[in-house]
Amino acid sequence: MDTWQRRTLLYVVGLAGIMLGYAVAYDYGMSAFENDPRSFLESVAFVVETFTTTGYGSDASWESTGMRLLVIVMQITGVVSIFLALPVLLFPLFEEAMETEAPSHVEQSLSDHIVICHFTPRGETLVTELETWDVDYVIVEPDRDRADDLYDEGYHVINADPQSVEGLKQAHLESARALVADASDQVNTSIVLTAREVDEAVRTVSVVEEPNRAKYHDLAGADAVVSPRQLLGESLASKVTTGVSTTLGEDFEIGVDFDIAELPIHRGSDLVGTTLAESGIREETGVNVIGAWFRGQFVSPPGPDAELDGSTVLLVSGTAAQLERLKSKTLSSVRGFRRGQTVVVGYGEVGQTIAEELAVAGVPYTVLDRTEKAGVDVVGDATEPDDLRAAGVEDARTVILALSSDTDTEFATLVIRDLNPEVEVIARAEETENVKKMYRAGADYVLSLATVSGRMLASTILEDENVISMDQQVEIVRTDAGHLAGDTLGEADVRSRTGCTVLAVERNGAVLTDLGPDVEVEYGDKLVIAGTDDGVNLFTDIYN
Repeated sequence: MDTWQRRTLLYVVGLAGIMLGYAVAYDYGMSAFENDPRSFLESVAFVVETFTTTGYGSDASWESTGMRLLVIVMQITGVVSIFLALPVLLFPLFEEAMETEAPSHVEQSLSDHIVICHFTPRGETLVTELETWDVDYVIVEPDRDRADDLYDEGYHVINADPQSVEGLKQAHLESARALVADASDQVNTSIVLTAREVDEAVRTVSVVEEPNRAKYHDLAGADAVVSPRQLLGESLASKVTTGVSTTLGEDFEIGVDFDIAELPIHRGSDLVGTTLAESGIREETGVNVIGAWFRGQFVSPPGPDAELDGSTVLLVSGTAAQLERLKSKTLSSVRGFRRGQTVVVGYGEVGQTIAEELAVAGVPYTVLDRTEKAGVDVVGDATEPDDLRAAGVEDARTVILALSSDTDTEFATLVIRDLNPEVEVIARAEETENVKKMYRAGADYVLSLATVSGRMLASTILEDENVISMDQQVEIVRTDAGHLAGDTLGEADVRSRTGCTVLAVERNGAVLTDLGPDVEVEYGDKLVIAGTDDGVNLFTDIYN
């Protein structure tokens, strides 16, 4: 018996008891006070008339005070009982009748879609990417309430068990482009094994939380194994190491000597405090500034009056030599490495990856963690000032927070900023919604695990679309010239109309990267553009 049924039964039993009680009282009162006895059935009929407010007929006048008081109390009780039934019984009944339930299977016509098994925060980013490219998807969620909630929110979801053959068949896995297993490591391997039973040929992508378990996902038959925490650690470490962090992979080449890179501006750099126009970046280095992150918000293209500070990360394109020249300008003018210059707080999977990357780059570091184990230099709490002092935060140039709790990260950021106002704070966020709070607390650079892993999954799945997703909110896309053919880049004014930047033009086997406003786009050209999700969508709507 569900909650509504129990509530209804209790209400009916209680109401019947109250009405019978009043019937007995009315029967007695008519005899004792009015000297006008009624049969018990007539008394019951009177109580029903009173409770339902349908009228009193011949019993509409009483001479005794006692009977009048009894009828008044009876009337009040009846009205209260009826109004009580509205929120307790009727409203929930209407809500239940109007509730929409997630279906148990997809439409027969659905094909070439992505099957997402379980829905996590990174799934939101993945779904956003898929919708950007008009790729159909279906979420297979075994929990009924969770599936119904997702369905109400507008997601394409079915309520089925992804670990069962029947459940994956209900998602039409046989006609799908790929499957994403995004639960725990054990459940993911089970889903991959089940997928192989349904269709040996379907591409499977499995998320691994513990990198040392990746081989078991391979043995289960996964075509690709994604390790979000390792990627997050590498991305965080790249903000400290001195190498240029290029963002294009081997499968996405623009030119022999041309690349795109993310370059964070460090505290102490001569660029801090200048505007983009004053910085002389274009004139002195020759790079093209595609966009920039200002406290986690991506702007493409940034205006000439955009002010650069220690939290700014530039997204630029150019040759290796040009990128190296800009890199030297983004670094602090004082970079004498010493032990403790970089403090890594948290030594889980992400923290260990960060430490490994720093060691490879030759950057000295100190590790602070609550647990005493190999690789930890200082045992302590990231939220305690004394423990942070012991790790050398007061003299550090950079602190990387690799904590699994966003609340601890926010508090630790406040403490660190108090201990060392000039230190560079790089933070990991578990949930995307907490990124802004961390910037508000004083972090200089924040990466969300959900965003990084979601885009990593999208990049793995959409490899045929030639899209490379960065750690944040920008995409590099190769697309047809479309309606741009016949116009010069200056006439098209792509930047101001869409927020996207044309990085290169591929024409007859050659790649043009030195693009001025007079370059004319020809029919058959392929364009390489960079922009946000919304910008790329707008570019597609206008020019394709």
